Amino acid sequence: MHLHSEPHRLQSILFFIVMLLLLGFLQQPVFAQYKTDKKLESRLKALTDSFHGLAGIYVRNLQTGKEAAINADTIFPTASIIKVPILVGIFDKIRQGDYTFHQPLIYRDSMARKGSGLMQFFKDSAVTDLRTAITLMITHSDNAAAVWCERLAGGGTAINAWLEAHGFHDTRLNSRTPGREQNRQLYGWGQTTPREMARLLVMIRNEEVVSPQASQTMYRIMTQCFWNEFGLSRIPPYIQAASKQGMVDDSRSELVLINAPHGDYVYYIATKNNKDQRWVPDNEGSQLERKVSGLLWEYFEPHSTWKPAAGVEQYWY
Repeated sequence: MHLHSEPHRLQSILFFIVMLLLLGFLQQPVFAQYKTDKKLESRLKALTDSFHGLAGIYVRNLQTGKEAAINADTIFPTASIIKVPILVGIFDKIRQGDYTFHQPLIYRDSMARKGSGLMQFFKDSAVTDLRTAITLMITHSDNAAAVWCERLAGGGTAINAWLEAHGFHDTRLNSRTPGREQNRQLYGWGQTTPREMARLLVMIRNEEVVSPQASQTMYRIMTQCFWNEFGLSRIPPYIQAASKQGMVDDSRSELVLINAPHGDYVYYIATKNNKDQRWVPDNEGSQLERKVSGLLWEYFEPHSTWKPAAGVEQYWY
């Protein structure tokens, strides 16, 4: 009896090992399918090596499927780029029927938040709607509108649950989120990796977030950015781009998906521990954003003759 059971036991062990290997293969990150563009990666590395701080970049050409990655799986502060997951969270609530896109809202001056945005200047009891709050949150990076939308979306707990359910392991909203106080101390309002945030924007572009209708609406809103003096300044003004920027003293980051003539491409540039913390046009982090954007445009559109107009910076500041 013992002799007959031994082969059966070995077969069971082998089956268990095979299943573990198969499960591990199935759980490999979705980015495993993309080939590395070594030439582009080398050129980007030359820019980041001289940066006084830590920089991370992720780039993917959606036409060719090639990618370039520098510290692409390192966690960075998002600053206002966490407003993209908040955007997803509020559209998920709309899908569930909790609100409508044109839901009437009443603004209270207790909601005011300093920093970027227009809603802080609304009068108390001003009548507005959810569409306005959502749009201001993304286009003008409105902080008051963002905190309002965050609360309506169920807060960080609900937004992070959506992210976890869709395979985002490092992208999280930290502020006002129970259990994430330590992360907030490290990263502020939110955290992400260059690869993950780029993936989220690609999903929106591909109509894979919440619903096709929601994705199309989110993408349209993200193409109307007010903050166009950073990476967007290095692509032609007649080329559509969806984007979001995030800036605090020691971190300057940008998320962009460009609908280029020869194929869409997405990139995320993140920085932290920046030595240059000045709020001036030639801040080193902001300059890096422009350099990366310009390099990518020239790399993917080598026959383009467009250049930023001489002296155009005078209109930005």
